[in-house]
Amino acid sequence: MPVPDRSRWVVPLRLAAPLVVALALWAYAVAGTDTTALGDFGLVGALPVVFWVALALLTAGFWVCVRDPLRSNWWSLAYTVGLIVMERATQALVYPTPLYAWAWKHDAVIEHLLTAGGLQRGDRLGDMAVYDQWPGFFAAQAALVRLTGVENAAMYMAWWPLVSSLMLLAPLLLIYRTFTQDRRLIWTAVWLFCVANWVGQDYFSPQSLALALYLGVIAIVLRRGGRTQRGIRSRQALWTVLLIPVITAIVISHQLTPVMLVAAIGGLCLMRRYRDWALLVTLLLVFLAWNLTASLPFLRTAVPEMISSFGDVSGNLETGYGSTPTGTGPVIVSWVSRVLSGSVLLLAGIGVLRQRVLRHRARPLLLLAAVPLLMLVANDYGSEMIFRVLLFMLPGACFFAAAALLPPVRPLAADPVGHGAPPPAVGLRFAVLPGVVLLALTAAFVPGYSGKDRLSYFPPQEVALVQQVFDRAPKGSLVVAAHRNYPLAYASYWNVRHYWFLDDAKSHVEEILKDPAGTLARDMAAVEPPGRAYFLLTQGQIANSEMNGMLTADQLRSIETSVAASPLFEQVGHNSAGVIYELKRTEAIDGSAPTAGTGRTS
Repeated sequence: MPVPDRSRWVVPLRLAAPLVVALALWAYAVAGTDTTALGDFGLVGALPVVFWVALALLTAGFWVCVRDPLRSNWWSLAYTVGLIVMERATQALVYPTPLYAWAWKHDAVIEHLLTAGGLQRGDRLGDMAVYDQWPGFFAAQAALVRLTGVENAAMYMAWWPLVSSLMLLAPLLLIYRTFTQDRRLIWTAVWLFCVANWVGQDYFSPQSLALALYLGVIAIVLRRGGRTQRGIRSRQALWTVLLIPVITAIVISHQLTPVMLVAAIGGLCLMRRYRDWALLVTLLLVFLAWNLTASLPFLRTAVPEMISSFGDVSGNLETGYGSTPTGTGPVIVSWVSRVLSGSVLLLAGIGVLRQRVLRHRARPLLLLAAVPLLMLVANDYGSEMIFRVLLFMLPGACFFAAAALLPPVRPLAADPVGHGAPPPAVGLRFAVLPGVVLLALTAAFVPGYSGKDRLSYFPPQEVALVQQVFDRAPKGSLVVAAHRNYPLAYASYWNVRHYWFLDDAKSHVEEILKDPAGTLARDMAAVEPPGRAYFLLTQGQIANSEMNGMLTADQLRSIETSVAASPLFEQVGHNSAGVIYELKRTEAIDGSAPTAGTGRTS
């Protein structure tokens, strides 16, 4: 009787063990995470030690697996998906409500589309009309809400970071496989992209979908566009036609991504890596057609400001009033994030210098990493622009950063490794030291991504409190708050106006601090019946104001104390997450006719 050969199971079990154990430890850590009292370090301070053990074990298992060029791609894929799950699903599991005020804002836009039954670009929507001018993402989500029968997008948007991150895997793999067949380089680059993408643009937003589509177009351009033989001219034309719906979806979904796509494809054309200009011309025609019709009302106002800010690099780098991290936790988290990004870019520079063959063969990726820097000069996104630039630099930068962690790459086009040839010898310095660097970068992602969850997470009590405002607010009402950082901040924006006084001039904020109740009453007095005026203060506003150097918690509470003691206001709602006051109806305030508030409303 033949003896079963058990040796063929030894290697798969050794490779699977770190992955399985890491995911089990992660599940245990998630189950034991208490988020009821987040501190200045956000989720980082709430995660148990076993979470970090799981992350370290997963990274070590990946590094052992990926540095062997003979190992199957499926193992690298399994570890990478495990990383994305640990990175992006943790928050969805430990928090009972979705994160980010901006995600809640986008839910309100979807609700408006469902309520209105179509686009509305009239003046009555105020600043929110811009979302009806780029409705691609919101219209798709509205259709999804209708098709699935869920109550609203808030039912699933907490899981969007996981979904949007998984969508990036295929185009990234296609891009990297265009320049190398070395599995080590490809999967290390993908891993680095996952850990370097800490800036939070994967949340429920048009940017997240547009980025996936952008990378998909770039992947096709790089893989197909460089071939210029006569026999495939018709195939290039076919790809251009097939990409029209994709580029249309990008153009109608997001303002910045089409600009980046034009710059990227234009650069590839100029460097003769992509020699068919048909796609670029098509993209420009779609872009101009949309901007000169549907989005023209917004551009009439925005373009003059963009022209005046052209070349103002400092304006796109400075944080400005109300955006400076304050306190030990926010400052440390901010620096960890900067070090993470700086380390990846430094590694990319080292990879360019070390890997001569890559520097020549993968020159288009160098271009794609450099082109976003033009946006610091040519666009006005304020302090957000630096994060958008980093986001679009990452695909190219991570490829060369991975090259810095690996031994010299084998021949690119027809790599003998994987076809029976033995792997090259790997010394200690190419195994342990780069692995330690990879582990450090992976660990740094966690504080960069979730270190500010104290201001991003809104407990169910805060959601319920804010919902009370809109349940009782008649059409034409006004909601006044310190900051827009609370859930449902834009709910019913087509019927209810909003005013956040920390967005106003600093001089007016100082007036509110001197006489809180009197100044707020005057700002709120212009509401006409049947509308009502409400003052709302929640823990999300306090956390954002305190952590970003606006007003301290004591200052905001002193405003609330003044409002509570004033005969002009009446408390109409209260729980552990905040309080609601309603301005009593009066014929005049301080003996004068009611006047409109000085702050911005939407």
